[in-house]
Amino acid sequence: MQIINSGYSNYGASRTKKSLLGWLYHGGSAKEDIQNNLSVLRERSRDLYMGVPLAAGALKTMRTNVVGRGLVLKSQIDYEHLGISEEQAEKLENDIEREFALWAETTSCDIERLDNFAELQQLVFLNWLMSGDVITLLPKTTRKNTPYDLRIQLIEADRVCTPLGSENNPNIIGGVETNEAGEVVAYHILNIHPLSDDCTESPKWTRVKAYGERTGRRNVLHLMNRERIGQRRGVPFLAPVIEALKQLGRYTDAELVAAVVSGMFAVFIQKSENSGDGDIGEVIPESEQVSNAPNDIEIGNGSIIDLAEGETANAVSPGRPNANFDTFVVSISRQIGAALEIPYELLVKHFTSSYSASRGALLEAWKSFRMYRNWLATDFCQPIYEEWLAEAVAKGRIKAPGFFADAAIRKAYSGAEWNGPAQGLLNPVQEVTSAELRVKNGFSTRSKEAQEIAGGDYYKNIRQLKREEALLQEVYSNAKNQKA
Repeated sequence: MQIINSGYSNYGASRTKKSLLGWLYHGGSAKEDIQNNLSVLRERSRDLYMGVPLAAGALKTMRTNVVGRGLVLKSQIDYEHLGISEEQAEKLENDIEREFALWAETTSCDIERLDNFAELQQLVFLNWLMSGDVITLLPKTTRKNTPYDLRIQLIEADRVCTPLGSENNPNIIGGVETNEAGEVVAYHILNIHPLSDDCTESPKWTRVKAYGERTGRRNVLHLMNRERIGQRRGVPFLAPVIEALKQLGRYTDAELVAAVVSGMFAVFIQKSENSGDGDIGEVIPESEQVSNAPNDIEIGNGSIIDLAEGETANAVSPGRPNANFDTFVVSISRQIGAALEIPYELLVKHFTSSYSASRGALLEAWKSFRMYRNWLATDFCQPIYEEWLAEAVAKGRIKAPGFFADAAIRKAYSGAEWNGPAQGLLNPVQEVTSAELRVKNGFSTRSKEAQEIAGGDYYKNIRQLKREEALLQEVYSNAKNQKA
């Protein structure tokens, strides 16, 4: 045994240690471990969002900090590659941002005509958190008083599924079709939601090619984060902590009910004969009773109840509120926050530690926020922006010579940054001073610090300051002239 057992077989892979004998484990591919469990994970994740406060708070915290009011376009043209001056590039960037706002800041960008581009970002990210992935189609439709035809059509994760009769096809997993090389070539979209009770249509799948055959245009954007090689569908954000959140929700509900019951102090009067009053439970007015079951007894606040002869009321104290409740919830919440990369202080919006500890928690949280923001910008905002820009150039609303002739030129025109909400400051004076030192020593730029601190654009800020300063000097000059 000493020869056979070496390395991990003495530790994590041991099959002889008593501490590991009761470990039930089984491994499979991404299909067995993830895909076969996705339906349950999605439904439980959405149920937690709708019924457990901590779960809803975690998802909304992610959405608010990653997306906020929406990621804003800042065009970044590679003017050196295009051979134009910096002034020409700045003018073209302003023209592009102005035209993009014409499309993105109205509901015309939405196929359903309900949300603008910023609101669609919020919806996409929240649905990705709940369901694990979101499918986005990019159809084109003509609308009056709208210069652009590009539309955004969001498909909930459940509707992308394997068609009936194709369950044994190894190239279709979760509605995602691949070729022999493993490249995603198509998505199978159901015409109705599989969980809907109002289905009047028969189920029908539409096969949508991932890329256009002639142009190579992206027809489908699939927003997901992969955990395993070979994985085709995303996992809900709450998946690792579903059990902990559900149990914590049940425990919280039980403590809440116990505290309410303990607050309903009742007085029981025992007599030698039964009084003429109604039976126990009838002291609650009929309009306030919540149950008509014969075995249910309801006691109201401060009730005085008669007892029949021979009956005795035994007081039961539930001992609520529980003194250990908060400590236990905090302990579990810390573990949940660690798994979700949301520090406990931010998860429950409760900052009681020192400035250094609170700042450390925020800095750690913003590492994950920036990662998810970059992912959303790369997989959702930027591809849609590039599709819109191609249409703008094709229609002549944006002048971009050589845009369709060379891929490198097209990329130079399509450069962009997507800026979201700023991190916020715990100690504004100290952190602004730190920003000044970073700029002074070349560790950062004014543009970056303006975005990080206030979420603004440095160049727009100084132009506005210039106008304000000129207007202020004009007011001072007029005031002096009037005194003279």
